[in-house]
Amino acid sequence: MTDRALAVVRAGALTTVQDTGRPGHAHLGVPRSGALDAPAAALVNRLVGNPPGAAVLETTLDGCALRPRSAVTVAVGGAPCPVAVDGRPAPWGAPVHVPAGALLEVGTAVSGVRGYVAVSGGIAVEPVLGSRSTDLLSGLGPPPLRNGAVLPLGRPGVPHARVDVAPQPAPPAELVLRVTLGPRDDWCAPEAVRTFTSRAYRVSPASNRIGLRTDGPALTRARTGELPSEGMVLGAVQVPPDGRPVVFLADHPTTGGYPVIGVVRAADLPAAAQARPGTPVRFVAVRHR
Repeated sequence: MTDRALAVVRAGALTTVQDTGRPGHAHLGVPRSGALDAPAAALVNRLVGNPPGAAVLETTLDGCALRPRSAVTVAVGGAPCPVAVDGRPAPWGAPVHVPAGALLEVGTAVSGVRGYVAVSGGIAVEPVLGSRSTDLLSGLGPPPLRNGAVLPLGRPGVPHARVDVAPQPAPPAELVLRVTLGPRDDWCAPEAVRTFTSRAYRVSPASNRIGLRTDGPALTRARTGELPSEGMVLGAVQVPPDGRPVVFLADHPTTGGYPVIGVVRAADLPAAAQARPGTPVRFVAVRHR
């Protein structure tokens, strides 16, 4: 077993290949995709000696199990979870040597939602429009992992990072999202805008890579009728007919017809990727993104 490949023993609830995504194609109707918690993905890449944009695995809640066909260095970050190699505990958030044929087990998240697994050399699936990311909305990129799948690996680059402690932000106990109001906040009643920026919401179990859905007070409209479909950006907060705000994440559609009451700062979105259902959410109005 000397080939550079990774066999999927247990795919988990939802494990996808992600890198920095494919921004710049929205005019063609192509979402940006990419790792929802980009800082966590970049950190595990650094820990194994990969460039920041190398493709990693993004797990959801219950991790995965992998068997490399050649010796590799791996790092697991993002949502904290147990890690084991052939049944022996291994460190989370640090480089780990995994021999050829050994079983790497990434366990269920203790907190947070999405874990990131970097392998020295990166996941070398065929890129589509310059990215190896799985896009759940459009279907571009490799499909979500299945048991028995085999993923090619690239050649290792520089030696892995040697650090005593890697800074990893904890998943949020309360998700605070700074938001610039507009461009369609005038489609909501004035009291609805005040509700949006003063009342508490919670992360809905219906959230996914397309959008973080919320439960809480419904926002009432000031206008009736339909808004013509228009371009959407990462972090846009739509108000659908039920009045509960939806924050667009990496796999969001490029156009939409519901009013956008505001746009969340990009720096706040990685925390949204780790917010579990039931997590309190507060939208705080700011003047600039």
